[in-house]
Amino acid sequence: MKTLELYKTGDAHKAFRIAEKDIPRPEAHEVLIKVHYSGINFADILARRGLYPDAPANPSVIGYDVMGTIEEVGSDVTEVQAGDKVTALTRFGGYAEYVCTMADGVAKIPDSIDEAESTAYATQACTALFCAEYKTRLRKDYNVLIHAAAGGVGSILVQLAKHHGCTIYGTASQSKLAYLEELGVHHPIGYRNKSFYEETIKIAGVRKIHAAFDSIGGNVFKQSMKLLAPCGDMITYGAASQLSGSNKIRALTAALGFGFFSPIQLLMGSRSIIAVNMLRVADNQPGLFKEVLDEVINYAEKGIIKAKVSKIFAAEDIADAHAFVESRKSIGKVVLKW
Repeated sequence: MKTLELYKTGDAHKAFRIAEKDIPRPEAHEVLIKVHYSGINFADILARRGLYPDAPANPSVIGYDVMGTIEEVGSDVTEVQAGDKVTALTRFGGYAEYVCTMADGVAKIPDSIDEAESTAYATQACTALFCAEYKTRLRKDYNVLIHAAAGGVGSILVQLAKHHGCTIYGTASQSKLAYLEELGVHHPIGYRNKSFYEETIKIAGVRKIHAAFDSIGGNVFKQSMKLLAPCGDMITYGAASQLSGSNKIRALTAALGFGFFSPIQLLMGSRSIIAVNMLRVADNQPGLFKEVLDEVINYAEKGIIKAKVSKIFAAEDIADAHAFVESRKSIGKVVLKW
């Protein structure tokens, strides 16, 4: 089978090569999937840049989610069978024509859900749903701040907040604000032209945000904390800010940018900082991950959420796909087609 092998870190056009490998065989709790589409996540960009600690050592095959057809199931697998169309969390290995993954990370997709679109559900939509309904609980009339609201996770968070009757503040680059309005964001904020902190205070008032969702980190996280209302939740699920600056200083700058918080500060305001890493959920509570994934598919079938595919690249154009995501021009999901 063909794989897109990451053999060194750095520029996307120099980091990947096509490599032939044997088709894997599933273990007892796994399924083998013939891949139709491989999804790209921002974590892939970090892995390629050498900034993702969980990534396997190079040469490696990264990739967190796929859509495809089950070819074979392990001896302990009963909920799916060969021939089923599925979306799946792959825990690396997704940039390949075939991949094995745990059965708890797989969900059948009905014909009503677009195949390429479904690649967004196993990682990005699961992250959004887990953040919005498991780690916090969105309620009617909440003020909700969503950073990178036009991205894969952010756009699903917007739809979930809308479903729960929240007032939504969403940040994005200026070119994506019209898309945020289409999604239902009440207050789109162009973060490059305005201070989201000042704009949010101007509209909502001081400490009026009930839930803030952040994949940027650094100073964005720190400023968002200042907007939290009493009993508010700060949910962090990424640190894209570490891509800024030189290799030597970016990690330190991103870490310091978060600021320092005493439990007493949080206690006095009954505020919470919540961190989410869906790979850890899948690794340590696979049954919980399966519950979240099944609910995502249920929401998609009902039309509560719908992923947007920004662009589909041929698998061999992996470098162009990475460069597109890294340029921050994409909206929603970027997909590779085999």
